Amino acid sequence: MTFLFLAFAAAVYLAILGSCGMLGPDEPRYSAIGRAMAETGDWVTPRLWGEPWFEKPALTYWLTAAGTALGLPGEWAARAPVAVLSMLFLGFYAWALWRLAGAREAAAATMMLAGSAGWLAYSHVAVTDLPLAAGFGAALLAGLLRLHGSGRWAVWLCGAAAGLALLAKGLVAAVLLLPLVWFARGRWKDLAVAGAAALLVAGPWYVAVTAANGWAFIDVFFIRHHFSRFASEELRHVQPFWFYLPVILGMIFPWTAMAPSLPKQLWKDDWAKVAGITLAFGFIFFSISRNKLPGYILPLLPLYIALLAASAVRHDHPGRTFGLTGILLSIVPVIGSALPEAMLHGITRADWGGLPWQYVAAALPVGCAAWFLARQGRVVASIAVLSVVMLTSALWVKLGAWPVLDEVVSAKGLYRKVKTRQSDACIESLHRSMRYGLNYYTRTPIPDCAEQPRPVRIMQEPGGMPSLRVGGSPAERQSP
Repeated sequence: MTFLFLAFAAAVYLAILGSCGMLGPDEPRYSAIGRAMAETGDWVTPRLWGEPWFEKPALTYWLTAAGTALGLPGEWAARAPVAVLSMLFLGFYAWALWRLAGAREAAAATMMLAGSAGWLAYSHVAVTDLPLAAGFGAALLAGLLRLHGSGRWAVWLCGAAAGLALLAKGLVAAVLLLPLVWFARGRWKDLAVAGAAALLVAGPWYVAVTAANGWAFIDVFFIRHHFSRFASEELRHVQPFWFYLPVILGMIFPWTAMAPSLPKQLWKDDWAKVAGITLAFGFIFFSISRNKLPGYILPLLPLYIALLAASAVRHDHPGRTFGLTGILLSIVPVIGSALPEAMLHGITRADWGGLPWQYVAAALPVGCAAWFLARQGRVVASIAVLSVVMLTSALWVKLGAWPVLDEVVSAKGLYRKVKTRQSDACIESLHRSMRYGLNYYTRTPIPDCAEQPRPVRIMQEPGGMPSLRVGGSPAERQSP
């Protein structure tokens, strides 16, 4: 059943993956760097619009570069490798949990993770969060397998996956693995082998990029984007200490009703104890950081869901928990309708409207089926029903929302208007997300009007949509 579910999930993840332009400020930049690596042949120094750019390590860029080298078109080249990496991790996640916790627990956890809002969302965008989560998660699971009695291969796999995590987002992977190191503290040979494997995977790029760029790389990558990002307000992503409490509840949607269900009996298993302590450690670490973004906490999602799944399978759950989860799926169409506005203006400023009774009525049979199956003791089947409906709903959202995102949230819609006038255009004012996206599609950044005045001016009022104006004064007509 797990294999069939993963095949269905893969089809949903890959469906119309390239039909929406680059989103947000990060995806177009990371994708442009990866594309440049493939085109120039320099896979060592990340370059954004021709200039060295050292905010992140190379793994996500390499994924895009590989997609580009394989001949995939722009958005596909950037996103398909991330989606495939996500599916590969889900397969390993299922197998490792089967070895650690049991077949039913593994099936439940895999379906819950694949159908969770956080994992779904980050499997669709070419940013660094999913590669870090996959690398860290694989390293932790391999380490747990070794502690559980698996052979030396698990040590090498743990180290190699940790090396990939270091290549995905830097030293944060090493910090998140500290609880595992503590539990393995008496296994010095294993720690040495895992460390050597991590260095074999990650070390060559770090040495090569430092040799090629010297102090500039160390200053930007380590000092500014590791230590300053954690301790200072320089990067303007400051959030309160409790920021990740609602974030994690949103990321596990639709399993939010299960959030508090971690009974004391669960911690009798060694794997659950290590996973729980790692989860708590990581949550506290990210919470005390000055700068916070939702994606930072994604590496903790597989741990939390594995614990929730084991609790659901092994311990009595009221059937109403599963019934409520089914009813919560009625919110998905509302999310799909509000998604473009939320991405344009922010979640708190979007008009979410109400919850039409038709949506609740459509979700009611799903909730009843999930409740009935859970009451009969068929918890895995109940989770399967809920996960399939969640993935189907996600596909429905993609089919409806992605064309709108492509036109009004991505810069691709703006590029369609400006591409025939690119050499005559300058930017008067433009939101940074839109500007980075436009740079991705134009390849050569369009200059500011203050520096190079041109007849076609690109303008965007705060909270408004970009427009083209021909001429030099605000009174001039807007172009079609």
